[in-house]
Order: sequence, then structure tokens, then C-alpha cells
Amino acid sequence: MSEAVSCPVPPEQRPLEEFQQLCESWFFSWPAGQEPSLGQRLAGFWLLMLPVCSLIASGSWTLKQDPPRLLAAAAVAALVLPLLLLVRQWLGWTYVMQRLLRESVDYEESGWYDGQTWEKPLSWRERDLLVARHEVRPILGRLGRAMATSAGLMLAGASLCQAL
Repeated sequence: MSEAVSCPVPPEQRPLEEFQQLCESWFFSWPAGQEPSLGQRLAGFWLLMLPVCSLIASGSWTLKQDPPRLLAAAAVAALVLPLLLLVRQWLGWTYVMQRLLRESVDYEESGWYDGQTWEKPLSWRERDLLVARHEVRPILGRLGRAMATSAGLMLAGASLCQAL
């Protein structure tokens, strides 16, 4: 407890606190739960974008004359939003992972111009390393698999568009 008192890092800038904030966040908690939850939310955004992309694709004279190709093109284009959401989540979780794995904490006392560095005590480093390995690494694995699946679907859909 004395380490927490002597720690000059503001509580909201401590790596473990940043991890907990991501876990409690509506957006960043998606991959922290079960994979079906992440998949369901991404599928929901894909379904939300599908009519919009279909409407945009229907403006093409060539695609308007070829409904199967129009639908395939819209389905591929609708994958862009879920992929962008996954990239944003990947960036947030990677940032926290890097902060947890470092032996020191960079922080700001009152603004961007007065950055400081504080060396983590051994007990903090061990705890942060455990969280990084057993909590964040599986999340990054889920995000990586989801991004690979989305990219694979985009490639397969693009190939289907060419084949039609």
C-alpha cells in the first residue's frame, strides 16, 4: 500500500487502471468477453452497413444491371466498417499491452508539456506482466483472428465479384 501512496503517477494514467477502463468501456469491452459477443456486434455493424453500401453500389450502371454482383460488391464494401472498428480496438489494446510490459510509466502531471517517467516497483512489474500475459494477450489474439477473418471475407468476396 505504501507503493501506491509514493507513486507520483495520477491514478487514471497507471497501466492497470487503463486496462480496467478498457474492460469497462462499451466499445473496448467487446473482445474482452466471449468471441460470439465480438462476432455478433461486428455482424450487426456489417448488417447496418449492407443497405447503405447496396444503395451506393446501385448508383453504378454496370452493377445495377447485375444484381448478384451488386449484392456481392455491397457485402464486401460493408466489411470496411467492422474492419476499421477492429483496427481501432487493436490499437487501443496494443497501447495498454505496451504500457503494462514496460518497466517504467510515462505520465503527465498537468499537461502534455510536463511529461515524467516513473520506474515501476518490482511488485507492480510482476502484476502488470501477469495482466498483460493472461488478460490482454488473449484479447489481442481474438482481435487478430477477427481481423484475419474479415480480411479473408473481403478477399473471398472480391474474388466472387470477379467470378460473377
